[in-house]
Amino acid sequence: MPVTKPFRANASPLIALRDVTKIYGQGDAQVRALDGVNLAVGEGEFAAVMGSSGSGKSTAMNIIGCLDQPTTGAYLFKGVDVGGLDRKQRALLRRNYLGFVFQGFNLLARTSAVENVELPLIYRGMRHAQRRPLAMEALERVGLQGRARHTPGELSGGQQQRVAIARAIVTNPAVLLADEPTGNLDTKTSHEIMELLVGLNREQGITILMVTHEPEMVEYAGRVVHFLDGRIASDSRAQEAA
Repeated sequence: MPVTKPFRANASPLIALRDVTKIYGQGDAQVRALDGVNLAVGEGEFAAVMGSSGSGKSTAMNIIGCLDQPTTGAYLFKGVDVGGLDRKQRALLRRNYLGFVFQGFNLLARTSAVENVELPLIYRGMRHAQRRPLAMEALERVGLQGRARHTPGELSGGQQQRVAIARAIVTNPAVLLADEPTGNLDTKTSHEIMELLVGLNREQGITILMVTHEPEMVEYAGRVVHFLDGRIASDSRAQEAA
């Protein structure tokens, strides 16, 4: 099914990994990054993904983000087997349904906040007159409507991350994949960013998967998935995990 058309509504979870393995290398150098992972994420969930370096969490997130493919098993998005899509279709799925937020912000240094937010819309081929109002609206949603003309160097770390979040949500994605979104921020700013993410999840229904090493940030999520040695070691509601 081409991802340029809306997915059919069904009872399937929004995201599903089924017996997914990911193997790198061969012979004695072989590394099993994922070892039979099964994971289902429903629409509107906010899940924190935890685990030490090499646990498999980043590999799983890369597969969910269509940045990598499983060696065996299946990844389904809205019931559609992503493995059955070609490269162009996977790129369209990523562009139209997924938003990404990174620890390092990844903003263009000499470009204003609003121009940074416009980038995903430029990739869609949208004209300036169409994309500028959408970018300004996204900045307003993250509380930065007064900083649209500022470059990253003129913004604090927290403001830069808000710009990055605005860039991720300007396309109204179904899923927001956040990789250590508070990793470069102080404690106060980290909590502000987490409150912003919670608002996007609760008020706009965006499904959020967030990788984090910070236990205090987990409390904002409704669910905690812990990876260990390429497998899911535990999967619980946030209060139970705490």
